[in-house]
Amino acid sequence: MGAVVGADAAGVTTAERKRLEAGLRGLWPWRKGPFDLFGIAIDSEWRSDLKWSRIRPHVDLGGCRVLDVGSGNGYYGWRMLEAGAKAVVGIDPSLLYALQHAAIGYYVDRGGARNTVLPVGLGDFPVAGKFDVVFSMGVVYHRRDPLAHVQSLASHAHNGTVLVVESLVVDHGPLKPRARYARMRNVWTVPDVAMICGWLADAGFGDARVVDVSTTTTGEQRTTAWMPYESLASALDPKDSKLTVEGYPAPKRAVIIARRN
Repeated sequence: MGAVVGADAAGVTTAERKRLEAGLRGLWPWRKGPFDLFGIAIDSEWRSDLKWSRIRPHVDLGGCRVLDVGSGNGYYGWRMLEAGAKAVVGIDPSLLYALQHAAIGYYVDRGGARNTVLPVGLGDFPVAGKFDVVFSMGVVYHRRDPLAHVQSLASHAHNGTVLVVESLVVDHGPLKPRARYARMRNVWTVPDVAMICGWLADAGFGDARVVDVSTTTTGEQRTTAWMPYESLASALDPKDSKLTVEGYPAPKRAVIIARRN
């Protein structure tokens, strides 16, 4: 499983491909991917296909309406459709990510826009209908009140809705960074797995399962030609890769799946 492929390169002239590539590069930095359009390989900062390969075996998306909170440019939405989802609504407050999604979606999802990205945050997204599966990946540790975030997710769930939470974790939490964590300014709480399961229980989700815990590597998150700024390598202690430059444990991420009671 690699790039989301939008269109084959056959029949596209070199000049057309160059113009398209210039336009796509104008939308950098590309954080999530990879994508491939007409032979143009968008090598994003995150090898999001690796994270998806760890999650996919544990979630049945067949015929489901899916909400992807913190969707970025909608990469996972197309993977979810491949996995059988009926429709995916992604929300992310970044207008840049919405533009990236529109550029890719013009070629990938022209049959009915079943993968949508809206440039809004969870607090501004109206509760209009319930979703069968809700994803929150890479979001909860950016919230000043993580329990309130999980409770907001619950407002979009019906009885039986599956919730997938993916988060930075530490072995013995919580870790509350003094200023930055791995050079990131807005990391308020890095929980341990038990703390996340407690938030889920308090918000009405039961049967929590930890399906993956993985250390993030510089092969999965890195600087590329499509994201030329600092990435994980710059956030690690040059003398000890098990620590961040601030002296905290290096990034490790867990995936927890629960069901709305």
